[in-house]
Amino acid sequence: MKRISSIFLLLWAFLSLSATTREVKLKLIETSDIHGNFFPYNFITQQDWNGSFARVYTYVQQERQTYGDNLLLMDNGDILQGQPSAYYYNFMDTVSTHITAAMMNYMGFVVGNMGNHDVEAGHSVYDRWIKQCNFPVLGANIIRTSDGQPYLKPYEIIERDGIKIAVLGMITPAIPTWLPETLWKGLSFADMEQTARKWIPIIQEKEKPDVVIGLFHAGKEARTVAGKYREDASAEIAECIPGFDIIMMGHDHRRFCGKIANAQGDSVLLINPANNGRTVGDIEISLTVDGDKVVRKSIQGTLTDMDKLQPSQEFMTQFTPQYQAVKTFVSEKVGTFTETISTRPAYFGPSAFIDFIHSLQLDLTGADISFAAPLSFDAEIKEGDIRISDMFNLYKYENMLYTMELTGKEIKGFLEESYAIWTNQMQSADDHLLLLTERKDGNGYTFTNPSFNFDSAAGIIYTVDVTKPAGQKITIQSLANGEPFDLNKTYRVALNSYRGNGGGELLTKGAGIPQDQLKDRIVNATEKDLRYYMIQYIKDKKTLSPQPLNQWKMIPEAWTQKAAERDAKLLFE
Repeated sequence: MKRISSIFLLLWAFLSLSATTREVKLKLIETSDIHGNFFPYNFITQQDWNGSFARVYTYVQQERQTYGDNLLLMDNGDILQGQPSAYYYNFMDTVSTHITAAMMNYMGFVVGNMGNHDVEAGHSVYDRWIKQCNFPVLGANIIRTSDGQPYLKPYEIIERDGIKIAVLGMITPAIPTWLPETLWKGLSFADMEQTARKWIPIIQEKEKPDVVIGLFHAGKEARTVAGKYREDASAEIAECIPGFDIIMMGHDHRRFCGKIANAQGDSVLLINPANNGRTVGDIEISLTVDGDKVVRKSIQGTLTDMDKLQPSQEFMTQFTPQYQAVKTFVSEKVGTFTETISTRPAYFGPSAFIDFIHSLQLDLTGADISFAAPLSFDAEIKEGDIRISDMFNLYKYENMLYTMELTGKEIKGFLEESYAIWTNQMQSADDHLLLLTERKDGNGYTFTNPSFNFDSAAGIIYTVDVTKPAGQKITIQSLANGEPFDLNKTYRVALNSYRGNGGGELLTKGAGIPQDQLKDRIVNATEKDLRYYMIQYIKDKKTLSPQPLNQWKMIPEAWTQKAAERDAKLLFE
């Protein structure tokens, strides 16, 4: 009898709970690091391309048929730089509604976040974009220096079906090591973990959210930059600061989807869709609500491929005028090259591609020495007519051009650091010339370190002995004009603003200049980006024949020449 009563009690409790509970399902879609890839067309190579907002919108519309207004579309930054489509509306057409704001409003984004390449566009660009968005662009750790308050909204509360979702937005704080202060004047960038520790209690006490999301323009694997900035701290925050259900990542262009436990043993979903809209972070949240209280929560994430989807015809029709405007812009002829140039030879010795940049930097600044690196891993500009589109291949980023004062000793230290992360220490003729790592997918090899930090020099004659250990490879024989090179003398050096602000740490770790002293070394900075001056330079010259300057080489050549052939095949074939 007692057993029957117990069964009836359980059944009664179940029926009572069922009568008062309801299920709420939410779908979150994250884009990140779109880099101006709005259309399924690469305006640089002038070819059809994968990813894009046009394909993402196809997926969003498809999922909205199921989730309706419970689908929440979020962007995680680095959207204002990359393809010429962003550049055109950043700097050429500054009267129209910015293409990025227009598209994000059309697609129905509920929240955005600032990325470091958005800051790179400068105040006039990102302030205009933010103002034109019909949703908040977040940045809890972007601080006004005038009053110590956040420059942007720290977090957003979104309500759907009685569920409160809190989204805390942050940016990686190492921006002062990459970008000129003129681009972020009046701002500072606080530590992400400290900022999260401040805002999570405020959000929990004031808002009492049911779901807490970190929208972080930062990757998963933390490291310290310039001895003070904690870069890519997303996983650290997930582990150390309880309260987050989900952390959406970006910045490092590395796909990831997985769960980790925080300090209280709760599960936190980490997700990163990488770049260019080829993948989205796709999250399903199921909540059981009893009255006004969530009694059960299930969160599942996956990375969903966009490449196989057809671009939305509705989207393409809506933005046809912008598409045509950008296509006309990139089709403008700038000049003519009589030679095909490629970044591939630049990893093994002097190349016409990098030495063209060196020559331009020296010509524009009147400096003694130039530093430059291949900003694209594998770029080529064919002989013939050069158009605006080619200029984005020649120079990938909107860096300014700096002239800095460095001693001969600092120049040597800079180059030692560059070649230390670039070249192997060969023990035999059969070794790799370069520092290479097998790709995780098993499809060939890639560089161990980012190739955009492989700076060579022009204006000096030097050798790189790859049999020597790091820090002992470089021998500078003279200036290019034959004058002696003096380690104690101060020289004027042309280099881009990313490097001049400490990017890649070649000036800090290599040359030994403290981060806070770099700005004191800058004697001149251009007002516009280097690509702008390149366009004007080529227009003025009309026809150019880029050639290697042949001012440096790797030795011993009996080893390096054959090793270069082997490594080139591993990298490019």
